[in-house]
Amino acid sequence: MKGEFITVTPTTTLDPVNTAATSEVGNREALEPSSPVAVFGMDEPLRLDAGIDLAPVRIAYNTYGELNADRTNAILVCHALTGDHYAASRSPVTGKPGWWSSIIGPGKPIDTDKYFVICSNVIGGCLGSTGPASIDPETGEPYGLSLPVITIRDMVRAQAMLVERLGIETLFAVIGGSMGGMQVLQWTVSYPDKVFAALPIATGARHSAQNIAFHEVGRQAVMADPDWQGGRYFMQGKRPVKGLAVARMTAHVTYLSEMALQRKFGRNLQDREAFGFGFDADFQIESYLRHQGMTFVDRFDANSYLYMTRAMDYFDIAADYGGSLAKAFQGSQTRFCLVSFSSDWLFPTEENRAVVHALNAAAASVSFVEIDTDRGHDAFLLEEPNFFAAIEGFVSSAARARGLDR
Repeated sequence: MKGEFITVTPTTTLDPVNTAATSEVGNREALEPSSPVAVFGMDEPLRLDAGIDLAPVRIAYNTYGELNADRTNAILVCHALTGDHYAASRSPVTGKPGWWSSIIGPGKPIDTDKYFVICSNVIGGCLGSTGPASIDPETGEPYGLSLPVITIRDMVRAQAMLVERLGIETLFAVIGGSMGGMQVLQWTVSYPDKVFAALPIATGARHSAQNIAFHEVGRQAVMADPDWQGGRYFMQGKRPVKGLAVARMTAHVTYLSEMALQRKFGRNLQDREAFGFGFDADFQIESYLRHQGMTFVDRFDANSYLYMTRAMDYFDIAADYGGSLAKAFQGSQTRFCLVSFSSDWLFPTEENRAVVHALNAAAASVSFVEIDTDRGHDAFLLEEPNFFAAIEGFVSSAARARGLDR
């Protein structure tokens, strides 16, 4: 087997309330992740859509459960924009449980007593896979913006390299939400014979003009921060925390719904009984967004934020098929289930339905469910019993068809 796997044991215990320690651990995790790492050398380059062969390449990942003797029970879970590969295990950066710990585990909708679950940090990320913070072997310094622009298809190519390295020929299922859902769709188009079942959640076949606009506001906020230093802030000992915090605040609004914001915050004041007649956080929603912004900068790299948002902007499944989404899925033997949320205005139900209609036109096997909730786009990360039931029902049905429940 080519290449190698590396596991690095962390040397520092994280105090989750110490944001300086969080930032330090995050920086170390980018270069020396505490998870397993698959290393692909100069003779195993990752071919990028930008027309460049990237090598060497490191892919940080975690696995849960056991691979069966036939190697037919593997599920690849794809993370969202600011997610990571700690889907069901405690994050070494924040100390918090995995972002899908409520869904992945023994007896849960993605049951690790039955399935072997893989989750990798995407290429371009900042928690151990090759990204802007990684060291460029040609210069000995962090790539920064010299790293080629990464696409969703590049992320999937890298995941395919990892899956092959793990000795898995076909995946039982690929599952993910938001940017993770984009990866799921790309898997079914790039590797249709390697995916038995696909569960794209709260996603779309391409990024809308509105979503691109919000991303551009965020990128400009990062690049306008004087400490960004043209993407070379690592070498200057600086971090564009203010710009990245504003980018996160802007994006976070799109993850919620007006109903949820009104229910949670309304016009309630923050720790006061009257207006302060200044520009401190008078309202609870202001304080909440500022908190979201400042906690985010301690766990995420600003340059990775630029790369991840650009990858989502470039995503368009139908682009290589004359604009026909149905042609992209033509002949697919994969079983699909798409899930949307009624209050999600970032990836509204009609965008999910467009994929369903294209799959119907391609005569693919597809089911669809819209979850009624006021929690917006972020609902796929929250406790939603009907959503959990939809996942469990589809995965169990696919497992029976795959012969995994015998």
